Amino acid sequence: MIQHDLVIIGAGPGGYVAAIRAAQFGLNVACVEKEQQLGGTCLRVGCIPSKALLESSEKYAEAKHTLSEHGVRVAGVELDLPAMMARKDRVVKTLTGGVDSLFKKNKVTRYLGTAKLNGPGRVDVTLASGGAEQLQAKNIIIATGSRSSELKGVVLDGKNVTTSTEALAYDSVPKHLIVIGGGYIGVELGCVWARLGSKVTVLEYLDRILAGADSDIAAEALKILAKQGIEFKLNTRVTSARATATGCIVERDGAEPITCDKVLVAVGRKANSDNLGLETVGVELDKLGRIVVDKHLKTTAANIYAIGDVVPGFLLAHKAEDEGIAVAEFIATGHGHVNYDAIPAVVYTEPEIASVGRTEDTLKQQGVAYKKGVFQFRANGRARAMNHVEGFVKILADATTDRVLGVHIIGARAGDLIAECAAAIEFGASAEDIARTSHAHPTLAEAVKEAALAVDGRVIHS
Repeated sequence: MIQHDLVIIGAGPGGYVAAIRAAQFGLNVACVEKEQQLGGTCLRVGCIPSKALLESSEKYAEAKHTLSEHGVRVAGVELDLPAMMARKDRVVKTLTGGVDSLFKKNKVTRYLGTAKLNGPGRVDVTLASGGAEQLQAKNIIIATGSRSSELKGVVLDGKNVTTSTEALAYDSVPKHLIVIGGGYIGVELGCVWARLGSKVTVLEYLDRILAGADSDIAAEALKILAKQGIEFKLNTRVTSARATATGCIVERDGAEPITCDKVLVAVGRKANSDNLGLETVGVELDKLGRIVVDKHLKTTAANIYAIGDVVPGFLLAHKAEDEGIAVAEFIATGHGHVNYDAIPAVVYTEPEIASVGRTEDTLKQQGVAYKKGVFQFRANGRARAMNHVEGFVKILADATTDRVLGVHIIGARAGDLIAECAAAIEFGASAEDIARTSHAHPTLAEAVKEAALAVDGRVIHS
């Protein structure tokens, strides 16, 4: 057997970051990944390619519809979809190649193949090139991520009825795209294809979109995205979807079927916890198939840890990264910690949506007394100059201590603005702390300061 101090199964954001951090402590680290490209779903067929397409499609839509408001007239705007897809692929190739370089720099041993536990401290690897390796390690981290969930009655064919993976690489713009699921993935990819010319209809089982987001934010997002041309049908239960000779047909409970060109199924993700040999070491799963872990991300088996989408919690790349670092540090030093209250989440629509901490809905359910401050972007000078005035910042603070409990933003560059708020929660800051901090003028960040002032009823510019 080949000996390592640490073997990591999976090279997504959690796995590869854990490998690098552990190697920085001088550990002999190996990482097993079945895909040729490193970086997991995020870099290959998730976060990175979707954001590349969101960026490109936004520029196309801006050139076609709104640049004239800035005095920039562009005639004959045309879509070159193959070029857009090629750019997306180049971005992915550069970043996945970068992870490979980081492995070499930090002397992380990479095994290209499929891993399976085979008793305590043992990982058997079926190599993609043929043959096998047997690895022995004192510690093992499972970082196998997640995959798209399926929906009963929906027949995926990988071409017309697809998951998000295929929707990142359509070879033409669908005339009519049905998106099943109004969560982050469905809304983002719906925006991409709507900007490029598709009629997009989102079918959502719940009475709202973006489940888990603050309800005020979700309601505002629905209003803005509908104004952009996306059609939403809420309280809609899809009973079947299948490809036909001329396109696709989607059937709904209590409503007429809908015909379309393509169907995107975006109803959540499922943990990749099967076929890992977990039973050989006694790793327990919960009822959703996720690996059960304690506060140190230890599984029920000695010296085996799990991180990222394969364990309960947010399905976010940066959450997996934080957990990977925490576990690597715990293995090396005995100390490692993740503050789940300070993990931000972003939806990359236009405008962006970002949040950190607890929602107002959660605070009400928990019976927590709170104060609220809201500031509209339309009153912000930089937002006016940019012509991006939709949305608002909402800050929730403890009614007694003024400590920031949650921040929710829908507006231009919300994904960047939320970083200040995550830092505030991480350090236990008050709304007063944010309000007293000087923010450069004119910037969008001033909207965060004004919302903090509004918590105490002393907003200036509204």
